[in-house]
Amino acid sequence: MAEAVAGRDATGAIRRAQGERRLAGGPVPLGAMVAGAAALYAAYSLLRLRTFRASTYDLVIFDQAVRSYSRFGAPVALVKGVHNDFGPDFSVLGDHFSPILALLAPLYWIHDGPATLLVAQAVLFAAAIVPVWRYARRRLGTRAAHCAAAAYALSWPIAEALAFDFHEVAFAPLLSALMVERYDAGRRGQALLAAAALLLVKEDMGLLLAGFGLFLLTRRGERRIGAGLIAAGAAAVWASSRVLIPAFGGDADYYWAYRALGDDVPDVLLHLVSRPWDAVTVLGTPPVKLWTMALLVLPLLLLPLRSPLTLAVLPLLAERMLASEFGNWWEPKYHYNAFLIAVLVMAAADGAARLRPLLDRPRFRLPAAAALLAATAATVPFFAFGDLVDPSTVRRDERASAAAAAAARVPDGVLVESANRIGPALSARARVLLWDERPRGAPWVVADVERRTFPFRSLDDQRRRVDALIASGYREVFRAGGYVVLHRPER
Repeated sequence: MAEAVAGRDATGAIRRAQGERRLAGGPVPLGAMVAGAAALYAAYSLLRLRTFRASTYDLVIFDQAVRSYSRFGAPVALVKGVHNDFGPDFSVLGDHFSPILALLAPLYWIHDGPATLLVAQAVLFAAAIVPVWRYARRRLGTRAAHCAAAAYALSWPIAEALAFDFHEVAFAPLLSALMVERYDAGRRGQALLAAAALLLVKEDMGLLLAGFGLFLLTRRGERRIGAGLIAAGAAAVWASSRVLIPAFGGDADYYWAYRALGDDVPDVLLHLVSRPWDAVTVLGTPPVKLWTMALLVLPLLLLPLRSPLTLAVLPLLAERMLASEFGNWWEPKYHYNAFLIAVLVMAAADGAARLRPLLDRPRFRLPAAAALLAATAATVPFFAFGDLVDPSTVRRDERASAAAAAAARVPDGVLVESANRIGPALSARARVLLWDERPRGAPWVVADVERRTFPFRSLDDQRRRVDALIASGYREVFRAGGYVVLHRPER
């Protein structure tokens, strides 16, 4: 009996190894797709940086933090600490627990500046194409897998993440796809390594791990592992948010956004048990939440709804959609949906393979995957990549040229309060603060008096702020295109 079991295990191992070799010998188009996607992502991001569409919040926050890592220090972000009243020595680990950002520090020894983060993010996003393709190929075949991988590459969540500069989400598609694909390949150890790395991306990634555990509960023989992942994911979220973030100077309740349901987790759970219908109300309030959730599956032809793998994303999606504060969490724009998209595309491939009996016939699988790609491609003009047809994205217009001239008037090495769009142009050579409504005492200020800019409520507030600075002793040294550069002489 034992010999028979050992023989079956050996045979299974041989077959897995043969399958891995066949997958590893994939066609050249896969490499071309990865390289092309990385080039597109990098070019788009760098064009936004050059034309002053990038922002101090959040690109400069990450730039300052990774620069601190590169100098063997804590990931201090001066701009975040001062603007949000945490203090100038604030570590971003007290904001979001993302120690994986330290992996980018050596890149700053090659090029020190925000562009480095944008290129790194482009490569990381593109790298996720490989595990998505490998997973899809097992279910749909090689050519259909190319369509599924291209659907990921052109997906609107990736485009919107690139349009909001850089965030820790850069690591999430690759690691989540590796976790799913490696487990599917029978490489549980590698899958668990990817899962462990995912916990270093952000404090709520334990929810994605727990969701993957929910998926494993649907598979006979893997329920013990699934239960373990659920427990480990929940423990990781608690430890990161309640212990580690406060240990680095943050507030454990800073991002608590569920006051419509309760003041803490036990209160929310009790509320949901006693009045579950309230959760349905919150999920649809405001209605844009429903639109965002629909957009996550409609371009994928609703195929993720056919796959139990979609369970993996539900806890992380619920974290945002059950919130009653921080409206950016549930918008289609911003970077939050990029945490989910790789797994959803893989679920779409699995869902297509489950469309029986039609897709049991191999000749029908390619048209299904092609339709998936076509539906995804149809969304491109309506999201961030549509900006590529705007001439002001490709070359500087008059206002962007004025922004460049304003930034050039600020000397190297100084402390400067910068309008949101100007900070990324200064961050590599100056200590940048966000220009806001509170006096910070920096000797240099770059202000915007033509268009409303974060964090001001109105253009009038910005103009009054400039007048107040001039009245307090600053003198104007530059004005063009709506930008004003002020300098306070040394006393």
